[in-house]
Amino acid sequence: MSRIGKLSIAIPAGVTVEFANSVVTVKGAKGELQRKIVSGAIDVTNADGHVHVVAKDESKETNALHGLYRALIADMVKGVSEGYTKALEVKGVGWKAAMQGSKLVLNVGFSHPVEFVQPAGIKIECPSQTEVVVSGIDKVLVGQVAADLRAIRVPEPYHGYGIRYKGEHIEHKEGKTSGKGKK
Repeated sequence: MSRIGKLSIAIPAGVTVEFANSVVTVKGAKGELQRKIVSGAIDVTNADGHVHVVAKDESKETNALHGLYRALIADMVKGVSEGYTKALEVKGVGWKAAMQGSKLVLNVGFSHPVEFVQPAGIKIECPSQTEVVVSGIDKVLVGQVAADLRAIRVPEPYHGYGIRYKGEHIEHKEGKTSGKGKK
């Protein structure tokens, strides 16, 4: 039995969890999320304010899915009650980010501005010209959008220019030394 899978998930006030036809539906103040349970070896029960994910057998595959689905359902419960955010920093001389309607426009050292369309279910904000905040209720989608934004201009190791997660440390390399004066 999975150690993570056997932990129960506490349901906060205002959140409902339903399991029917191999689909888990979680509704809360921020929205609604659904996830299909692929394996028939996993059952989800809702009792006394807690969700329990139960494995029907002890196979290795079921054991792995048991922990996976428990973690995914816990992320869904947290998402509809609190939500998720990822903050990014734009670092570079003259580099900036700005919202224009539902598009994020990035001026990050290319000959043209890069436009990033805000996906459905995600909110992108720019509190300042060098900060971008991605928020939403789906943890996977928030993380993927943040990773896609970072991939537009990955931080380089010499000066640290690029788009990075807030608080991310970039290991700097020593620059080239000139050969003048050395024998």
